[in-house]
Amino acid sequence: MAFPNASVSDIIATTIQSRTGIIADNVTSNNALLMKLKQRGNIKTFSGGSTIFQELSFASNGNAGWYSGYEALPIAAQDVVSSAEYVIKQAACPVTISGLEQLQNAGKERIIDLLDARMDVAESSMANLIASGLYSDGTAAGGKQIDGLLKQVSTTPAVGTVGGIDRATWLFWRNQYFRCTTTGGAAMSATNVQTYFNRMWSSLVRGNDRPDLIMVDNIAWSFYMQSLQTI
Repeated sequence: MAFPNASVSDIIATTIQSRTGIIADNVTSNNALLMKLKQRGNIKTFSGGSTIFQELSFASNGNAGWYSGYEALPIAAQDVVSSAEYVIKQAACPVTISGLEQLQNAGKERIIDLLDARMDVAESSMANLIASGLYSDGTAAGGKQIDGLLKQVSTTPAVGTVGGIDRATWLFWRNQYFRCTTTGGAAMSATNVQTYFNRMWSSLVRGNDRPDLIMVDNIAWSFYMQSLQTI
């Protein structure tokens, strides 16, 4: 049977569609690094200023030492505190809605608030944008991208300036670096991944200072899981 409006059958005209009333989010929960930073309270806000400064204790006080009786104590001035400086980076996700859409998405016929849904999608899009930026070197979008791990953690840690500090001059600002084939002697595999992880871990621990999150790709994760399954 033919219908006057070919796009609307009797079923469509008389039956409401089954909907959950909830917009599914397949983006935010998959941003592992951003999610862990939020969970552990490692995201800090700043109230203002022309740039972002992160204070650093970069050296021990050389006046510390042993003494006996009335021996004179050293009182030389010590340079022990400085700061890394970062340019403020901005990100935005505009949300628009037309007057017609507002009229259509109103009253008892509205199952999901369209504007709220678009706002939720915008928030997820922003989270995805920032999460990808957390792994970046900050050069995308003409340098407007946030400085991520690729900028902070380098395979040539003695080269370049990060946060206004020259890594060639200041050893404390160099990240640790381990290349499996040259440093470890063989490509990563299930048989050596724990050894390589342990060697890197030992170079990152001093007292209570230690990593609280290890980020790896699928290949390294697969090798690590294989190494655990054998025991």
